Amino acid sequence: MDGTVLVADDDRTIRTVLTQALTRAGCKVHATSSLVTLMRWVEEGKGDLVISDVVMPDGNGIEMLPRIAAERPGLPVIVISAQNTITTAIRAEEAAAWDYLPKPFDLPDLMKRAARALGRKRHAAPAAEPAAARPVDDLPLVGRTPAMQTLYRLVARVMNADLPVLITGESGTGKSLVARAIHDFSDRRTMPFVTAAAADLHGIDGPAALLSRARGGTIVFDEIGDFDAEAQGRMVRMLDALPDGAPRILSTSQHDPGARLDGGGFRPDLYDRLSGVTLAVPPLRQRVEDIPLLAEHFLARAERDGAPARRLSAEAMALIRGHRWPGNVRQLQNTLRRLIVTAAEPEIGRAEVEAALGAAPAEPAQAGPGDGGERLSASIARHLQRYFDLHQGSLPPPGLYDRILKEMEAPLIEIALDATAGNQAKCADLLGINRNTLRKKITDLDIRVTRRRKLM
Repeated sequence: MDGTVLVADDDRTIRTVLTQALTRAGCKVHATSSLVTLMRWVEEGKGDLVISDVVMPDGNGIEMLPRIAAERPGLPVIVISAQNTITTAIRAEEAAAWDYLPKPFDLPDLMKRAARALGRKRHAAPAAEPAAARPVDDLPLVGRTPAMQTLYRLVARVMNADLPVLITGESGTGKSLVARAIHDFSDRRTMPFVTAAAADLHGIDGPAALLSRARGGTIVFDEIGDFDAEAQGRMVRMLDALPDGAPRILSTSQHDPGARLDGGGFRPDLYDRLSGVTLAVPPLRQRVEDIPLLAEHFLARAERDGAPARRLSAEAMALIRGHRWPGNVRQLQNTLRRLIVTAAEPEIGRAEVEAALGAAPAEPAQAGPGDGGERLSASIARHLQRYFDLHQGSLPPPGLYDRILKEMEAPLIEIALDATAGNQAKCADLLGINRNTLRKKITDLDIRVTRRRKLM
């Protein structure tokens, strides 16, 4: 890499890490904890790239983007933020940020994005206008996992497009919330938002009445995969006759309707009209790292709405994090609502969570060979408890966290490498981590990699 990078972050550790990494890559770096200093450097003509945090002691990094664009059109800005919500991603996209990354970020990934920004001359763009007032960020679309960040970026890119959007995902994942976010952050936000079912298309005047209700806003067809053949035909005719100024069409489905085309369960012509962009909302079991964030979000929102202040003990949070949540985010939210009301103390303990989860529907654990169906979290807890018991009342040596993580990481990576026949690219994709991160872990954990042809 070649160029000068301006880094603005109030976290000294992040400034140091970025300065060292960028310097090793061949860049000159100016780092600061102040947006005022950052703007002075920009105004002086310094820097070929800006990497800025959002929440700073003297201002907001995203709100600085229009000023940077006005002063230095085409200067790329990468926004990094610990505010892992859809609002942050959308605001960064609206303010014409070059890229957006949540904290904690993967350093090799950030370096690749920085290299692309430095290596590409952007066309000068007009200064972005301040964004109009936006709804309060009260949607439980919270998460720092890669799957959710990808979803945020897609929502930000399609919110003002005229393309139809098909939103797929299991029950309780938040499909309707994604649809609502697309509308609420779009140019149509002051117009009606109408949720429609198959019954709304019945009758001679059904489609016309639906369009009249929505005017130029948004219509969301809920669970489109369940529409019968008659409703699907009415939809096709309605979509083919949409007038100028028609509402935007969104649809949701628990199952991808495209998988039912061959069997005749879903009309190909309707699928083509609805799937301009498809957004897949991941189930909660695929974004376990987001569960504590969601739990804290629901507790804070309940307190803001007048409920008693509640917090989860470490043991209670571990239990919630280890649950399978077959009902996804909706089930998690309902469980926490129940705990907020029934908890006797401000801190919700493990026993209260166990009682609440015992009353909640549970997905049967998948039994593995010789494990009797025991969950991984329960097995880990059992082994850790035995480890503590062996010390007979005294504490284990310091550094327990890193030792336990290494004990878990090594077999996970070894088994994943074996399953992918030693192909590190496939293994990194399977684990959901960067390939450079995988290579570093292989070295640090002294894992032997044998590349072979996988026998099927």
